[in-house]
Parts: sequence; C-alpha cells; structure tokens
Amino acid sequence: MATRSSILLTGAAGNIGTFLRDRLPQHGYRLRLFDSRPVEGEPDAVTAELHDREALRAAMAGADAVVHLAAIPLEAPFEEILHANIEGTYRLYEAAREAGVRRVVLASSNHAVGFTPVPAEGAPLIPGTVPHRPDTFYGLSKCFGEDLAALYWDRHGIESVSLRIGSCFRAPRSVRMLSTWLSPDDCARLVHAALTAEGVGHTVVYGSSANTRLWWDLSGARALGYEPRDDSEPYAAALLAAEGEGPQPGDAWLGGAFCTDSPPTRTP
Repeated sequence: MATRSSILLTGAAGNIGTFLRDRLPQHGYRLRLFDSRPVEGEPDAVTAELHDREALRAAMAGADAVVHLAAIPLEAPFEEILHANIEGTYRLYEAAREAGVRRVVLASSNHAVGFTPVPAEGAPLIPGTVPHRPDTFYGLSKCFGEDLAALYWDRHGIESVSLRIGSCFRAPRSVRMLSTWLSPDDCARLVHAALTAEGVGHTVVYGSSANTRLWWDLSGARALGYEPRDDSEPYAAALLAAEGEGPQPGDAWLGGAFCTDSPPTRTP
C-alpha cells in the first residue's frame, strides 16, 4: 500500500492527537482535523460531535484513511462511554463505509485486556492474541471497537489496525509507565506503520516504545514495519526514587489502578 496522503484525524485536540498533528506531516501526510472541541491554532479543523452525521460525512469525503482517536480517554459512567466511545466509533465506521475509505487506524487500549496478569520477571511477554479482559467501561468500549473493526473488515472490506496504546506522554509519569510508555515520536512511527502496511485485514497490536521493562509483545507491531527507537529506562531512577519499589494499587494486573478504583457514577 502506498503512503496515504490525506488523513482524517479524529480527536485532534486531545493529548495523542496533538502529538500526531505535529508529527504525521513529517511522514508525508496532509491532515484533516476533527474534534468536539476547537483545535487550537487550526482554524480549518472541524468542530463537531461524531454524532453529527453531516459534519462527519463532509470531513470524511475524499480522505484516504482515518486515524480514530476521538473518545472519552478515561473511565466514566456507562451512559457517557456508550454515547462517545461505543456509538461514536460505530458512526465513524459507518461514515468510512459510506465514503469508501478502506483503512482505519483505531486507538484501542491496554485496558481492553486490563485484567490480564502482569508477567513475572523472565516470563513470556503478553501476546496480542490474549482474550479480552476489560478492566472498566472504558476498557469495554475498546473491546467493542476492536470487534467492530473486525466486523467491518469481514463484512465490508475496511482494513483496520487496532492499537492497544499504553501510556503516551512526553515522558513516563510513574513506575508503571516504565513498562507501558509510548513516546510521542514512536507513536507517530507506529501510526505511520499502521497506515502503510500491506494486507492488514483486521490486526490488533500493542503500542509502546522499546522499553527495557516491557510487559507485552511488540512483534505484531514490528511486523507492520514499526521500529521503536525510544526506551523509558533513562527515567527509571528518578521514578523509582520518588515512588519506591513497593507495590502500588493494581500492580498484579495490566490495567493497574483501573482494576481497583471505584467506578464513577452518573450524576442525576
């Protein structure tokens, strides 16, 4: 598959969206930006909800592919997750189908498998084939997204790469993130690989940098052509000094504190 030139980027005002706005053009892409919030410094960005069918259809028209980040990025009451993450992702795929777009890069999450036990030192890394074990309604919405992507591949021939993203920040913020960190530069490399790999059908891969303390297997991402260049280890000494080596809530599971925190409730 040739490099895509015109990409619809949803969730463009968010954390990862901001990183990709700065970096994907360096890989040769022209971006169309879409978010429910205004995108700072981008007057041509579309400000609309995914439920706005006409706005989404107009943004999708003529796009070569979609990078779909738009979602509530943390746990929230189910009704909110249902509206934004589940129904919103369905509407995104329907718009892609109607517009004839043939490739979607979908932001999934490690929280789709959050109740998977963290591997012991020296044990095999967690494979991409591990069954869904969501840790929250948020994680459940990412399971839905992966399964929806599989349906649209089997039924409509839309290829997708679902990226189970770990922790994408400029630097890791906790000891746990030493294992899950995805640097902004590696994030752009991963998305570029997901956009350009041949014959992906529906593929699920983990998204992180080449961390010394990595928990999951990156071979699926590497098979797409992803070559991570960053490692969280230079941040380890400072984070360990700040937090200590003792156990933290949720340390037994991949989802960390998402597995132990009380879920939020909807305000009447």
